[in-house]
Amino acid sequence: MRIVSLLPSATEILFGLGFDHEIVGVSHECDFPLRARTKTPVIHSRIPKDTPPGEIDRIVRDYISRGESLYVVDGEILEDLAPDLIITQDLCHVCAASPDDLAMVLAKFKKRPEVLCLNPQDLRDVWRDILWVGEETKRTARAEVIVQMIGERLGELEIIVDAIESRPKVVLLEWLQPFYVGGHWVPEMIARAGGIDAMGKAETPSFRVTEEAIIAAAPDVLIVAPCGYSKEQSRDEYLSLTFSPEWASMPAVRNGRVYAMDANSYVSRPGPRVVTGMEAMVKAIHPYVRVRAGAEAAVLPINPATRSAQTAKA
Repeated sequence: MRIVSLLPSATEILFGLGFDHEIVGVSHECDFPLRARTKTPVIHSRIPKDTPPGEIDRIVRDYISRGESLYVVDGEILEDLAPDLIITQDLCHVCAASPDDLAMVLAKFKKRPEVLCLNPQDLRDVWRDILWVGEETKRTARAEVIVQMIGERLGELEIIVDAIESRPKVVLLEWLQPFYVGGHWVPEMIARAGGIDAMGKAETPSFRVTEEAIIAAAPDVLIVAPCGYSKEQSRDEYLSLTFSPEWASMPAVRNGRVYAMDANSYVSRPGPRVVTGMEAMVKAIHPYVRVRAGAEAAVLPINPATRSAQTAKA
């Protein structure tokens, strides 16, 4: 079987199922595991590289308003790869290619590949998609093992969280310029990590909010996890922003409870590693609780002194 994955989370699932050699093409964002970067990219973003975050939002809204796609599928390369299966998604047309992006290209193919379209709304859907990909690729048993291992980790996490009495209010920012709060599976991740999402809505898309609304929510913990960013990129962008004086009055800011997360790996991609994301959230929401080794590396405290130092240097 020859497989093309246009979705980073699907690429992770496929490698987890053992399709190291069968994967022949990926999207420009498929970067995990490292072997994914050796595969042929068949899709590219229309957003220029190194575009500032605020400009990205403007470009995205402009494309969406015109009903145009953010992505370009290289039909010639895709046809040369001759895939038997293409995996894409219909969840977020900003994050990855959709079936519509493939329609015109595949219409010209002499041999049409099967197209599997994922659309996870919550964590249960994420685990279902692992099983679904396993079923479609005849690796059902291996997919069941992955989901079983995830279930065991969720069970361990539940025991830890159940022993904690406090449930701090949490706001997770999925974008900073402008502000967006995480939706879909993110509120459930926060709940499973022992927090209460003060703004996000489960099983619904992320949505734009104002600085005033965030301040009014008075979160005890603020998690900065822009879609597609590493924890260092998330931290640096947060520190580059200028906030109103009222921002410092929020409990999270006042008490030094602002954290950057590796959203690119553990939050915004609906794949197996969101379990690590939940374990990392526990460390942010309940700093003195011990979590599985490695999870702490996914979260980074944002030190206000760093911001002061940067300002002074500038």
